[in-house]
Amino acid sequence: MSIDAVFAALADPTRRAIVARLAEGEATAGELAGGFPISPQAVSKHLNVLEAAGLIVRTRQAQFRRCRLAPGPLRDLATWVEQYRRHWDERYDALDGYLTTIQQREQQ
Repeated sequence: MSIDAVFAALADPTRRAIVARLAEGEATAGELAGGFPISPQAVSKHLNVLEAAGLIVRTRQAQFRRCRLAPGPLRDLATWVEQYRRHWDERYDALDGYLTTIQQREQQ
């Protein structure tokens, strides 16, 4: 799945809240809808976006559609973010070293 689709899906606060709720465990669309001040139809549209981005999987169990997180896209996103975190950690460490050198020179 495209990382752009994952970012687009997670750009909405309601969808992020749905993902956070599903991190606690599976839920039906009805259970999810009960936690938001929006219509069940609006929750369904949010679920469609999350499913299209590959972030959730929906299964049918009798008359209920259960939703659960799909770990792959979140893992891919974490890997992508991690490379930038390491880069900036290295840059900040270099800046810290430079500032320490300047302070030592000024103290002498």
